[in-house]
Amino acid sequence: MTEVHAIWLEQDDPKKNTAVKLSKHNLIKLHRRLNRLPRKGIVLDPLCGKVLGPEDREIIDTGGALVGLDCSWANIETSVNQITKKSKLERRTLPLFLAANPVNWGKVSKLSTAEALAASLWILGHENQARLLLSKFNWGSSFIDLNLEPLTAYSCAKTSQEVVSLQFEFFDIRDD
Repeated sequence: MTEVHAIWLEQDDPKKNTAVKLSKHNLIKLHRRLNRLPRKGIVLDPLCGKVLGPEDREIIDTGGALVGLDCSWANIETSVNQITKKSKLERRTLPLFLAANPVNWGKVSKLSTAEALAASLWILGHENQARLLLSKFNWGSSFIDLNLEPLTAYSCAKTSQEVVSLQFEFFDIRDD
C-alpha cells in the first residue's frame, strides 16, 4: 500500500474532517507540523500548474508518499504558500472531478481531502486503496459513481498532458 499523509491545518471542525477520520482508521498519517513530512513524494497543491499523471507513478511506487493538504477552501492560497515553501515534495494538482462530499456535492474540483487522496491513488494505479479510503464515508461510493469515467480515463492516460486533454471530454469548462 502507498504511504499516505495529510497536513492538517485545523481550519475546520475535526468531527467533520475527512483527514482526521481517515487517520483514526489508520489509513493515513496526519501531521500538524511540516517538519514531520516525508522527504520524498507528491504533495497535492490545487494552485500548482502541473497535473498529476502517469509520470508520477514512479515517485510513489519507489517509496514516495502521497501528501494531501487539509485546509479550508477559503484559506487555500495562504495555506498552500505556507506548505510549499517549506517542503521539497513534488507539487501536483488534480485534474477535474465532481465532489460528492456533503459540503460541496456536485461542485467541480471542490474535493475533500479524502476525495483528493483517493482520486490521486486511483490515477496512480492504486484503485483498491482509493476505494478503501472512500469506504469510510457514506458518500464515498457516490464519488466513484460520479467520477468513474474520468477516474478510469485518467488512470489509463500515458502522460499528464493527455490527462489535461481528457478533462474536456468530461467537463464543460468555459471562461465566462
